[in-house]
Amino acid sequence: MKKAVIEFKDFSFQYRAQQEPTLADINLTIAEGEKVLIVGPSGSGKSTLAHCINGLIPFAYKGEMSGSLRIMGLEQKELSIAALSDQVGIVLQDPDGQFVGLTVGEDIAFSLENHTVQQAEMIEKVVAAATAVDIHEYLGASPQELSGGQKQKTTLAGVLVGDVDILLFDEPLANLDPYTGTKAIELIDRVQKETGKTVIIIEHRLEEVLHRAVDRIIVIHDGRIAADMPAAELLSTSLLSEVGIREPLYLTALKYAGCTITSDMNPQHIDEILLDSCSSKLEYWYDDNKARQDKIVNLPILELRDISFGYEKNRPVLHKLNLLIHKGEMVCIAGRNGAGKSTVSKLICGFYKPTSGSILMNGRDIAKDTIKERAERIGFVMQNPNHMISKTLLYDEVALGLKLRGGSEEDIRERVHHVLKICGLYVFRSWPISALSYGQKKRVTIASIMILEPEVIILDEPTAAQDYRHYNEMMEFLLTLREQGMTVIMITHDMHLMLEYADRAVVLSDGVKLADDSPERVLTNIEVVRNANLKETSLFTLAMKAQLDQPEEFVRRFIAYDRRSRGG
Repeated sequence: MKKAVIEFKDFSFQYRAQQEPTLADINLTIAEGEKVLIVGPSGSGKSTLAHCINGLIPFAYKGEMSGSLRIMGLEQKELSIAALSDQVGIVLQDPDGQFVGLTVGEDIAFSLENHTVQQAEMIEKVVAAATAVDIHEYLGASPQELSGGQKQKTTLAGVLVGDVDILLFDEPLANLDPYTGTKAIELIDRVQKETGKTVIIIEHRLEEVLHRAVDRIIVIHDGRIAADMPAAELLSTSLLSEVGIREPLYLTALKYAGCTITSDMNPQHIDEILLDSCSSKLEYWYDDNKARQDKIVNLPILELRDISFGYEKNRPVLHKLNLLIHKGEMVCIAGRNGAGKSTVSKLICGFYKPTSGSILMNGRDIAKDTIKERAERIGFVMQNPNHMISKTLLYDEVALGLKLRGGSEEDIRERVHHVLKICGLYVFRSWPISALSYGQKKRVTIASIMILEPEVIILDEPTAAQDYRHYNEMMEFLLTLREQGMTVIMITHDMHLMLEYADRAVVLSDGVKLADDSPERVLTNIEVVRNANLKETSLFTLAMKAQLDQPEEFVRRFIAYDRRSRGG
């Protein structure tokens, strides 16, 4: 029997500023060499649980602990933060917040330098760790110049070089394109198998994490453990939907077809699932449901004509890009990390000027419009919420734009409270923003732009670090704004978001437009998926496994049915 490396016994924790405990009566044991996935809605306590394991609680976040938490057999409260860091290595969801070195090699070597390791030994260990995660060719590069996937590899190497016993990953897929996210999950799995380390993954994107097997899934809800069981057992229950966690799309499709999900079907992965009892039901459901009707196309609101741009001379990021956005559309822009997606949004907002080409809004060239003038009509929500927030309190941040426009205090309060309720933030209205999680901060920035009701709103990775319930509430609110004429452009790696909500998907690769079509056509085009680092939807794979005649049409019919089911 393997020894326990983490043991919670009747453990509770209450932040100093809170009236109720965030964690209550936690009893949990994680054994040496286990690979565990922790899921739960925003505010459920899963990040607090992680902070207890890595020592940020109580050293950075003060509060009252009761019960017992033992790390490697020792009481956590009796260990220093330095001692805990030698046992637990954490890879944050935002790698940029973890870099301390000027080069990849320096960053990986940081913990070794703190332990005064001799230079020759240090170099050997850095090279070994970098090679293990396939980042050794970039040891002399600046971390800030790396892609999202390369940054994740660098932070992982920095943890591995210290030879910690426990690896803790906090939302490792949040900023990665689908292909790179898949490779990250494969990398974590390989490192765990080769080293035998204990791995804990905290992640909203359940289907993506289950690309590789986990020993069990722990569900946190309202500060308590709602479930602790193997993936196959959990996916055979209704618990995920009850607590607001998205189940894999292929399971939703099977349930729509009237199939009962059981653990002996191997529901944890699309490649392993057994469909003997479901294929006929899927085929009947497919024949009985028709695809959605194409929407009426409105007049153009935004047009990019032959746009070229590069941050450095002779190194173009975009090359003669043409893009037409219609009024009231909801469009996703997708592609691999570094494809130019965020650059497009910055050019539209006026943060940069194109090298050549023109941008038109309502048929008028906006080249001479200032950033402020564009902001009156175009709202932009950045990928990293910390780059947008300027106020201490949540209410003040969301109300800022309305106050600058001179609204009455009564009207501002009413509109702020309404938007906060939609975004699931009303209970935090008096909180300091610093006390919020990364996902909650993301919703704050979205709320602060949504409240201004611009003609066009651009959201850069709007669903990163969002749980399913808040994600749906936010998107449904955006749909109501769209019905009033607002145009929504989403830059995203979330293929579920693209399928469920977008009217159109634009795919960029190496600065050129690779595809511009309906989401289901894009995500069933194997060549586009491969060239743009996207991920073939599991709905397409399900249709292929069930040997349906037209897998692409099955995806289209699922989308139509799903939207009707959600009242869309």
